[in-house]
Amino acid sequence: MIKKSIFFNLFFFIAFGGITLSAYAQDDVKADHIALYVKDLKVSAAFYENVMELKVIPEPFHDGKHVWLRTGEHSQLHLIQGAAEIVQHDINSHFAYSVKNLSDFTKHLDQLHVKYGNWNGDSKSPQLRPDGVKQVYMQDPDNIWIEVNDDKF
Repeated sequence: MIKKSIFFNLFFFIAFGGITLSAYAQDDVKADHIALYVKDLKVSAAFYENVMELKVIPEPFHDGKHVWLRTGEHSQLHLIQGAAEIVQHDINSHFAYSVKNLSDFTKHLDQLHVKYGNWNGDSKSPQLRPDGVKQVYMQDPDNIWIEVNDDKF
């Protein structure tokens, strides 16, 4: 009887206590930054500043090998000079950014002659995700895939 009681209490703690701890941990985790190791820092920084319209922010290294950009209220993109080569990446591995108006953003891409399109790459028209969000994809100078969508802020 005591073994059953201990087992039940242990099971209850793991099953329900674990859910509580897991939910708490999920609420506490927030994106801080993404670091990308790039081949040509100047080219990549220009892309993210001019194409993606991210703001350059101060970085603490001051060594000419880092550029930091603001990606959200409390998140950043850190570009780091030093990749030996540019490699191909699968579109399944991508970063996603939201914009207020996807149509305005794709006009901006067209003005800069930046190649973008749907997941299959057979159309420049945004595609609709199952949740109703419109999206397009492009690659940065290091062939890293980027999704840009109109998900609400």
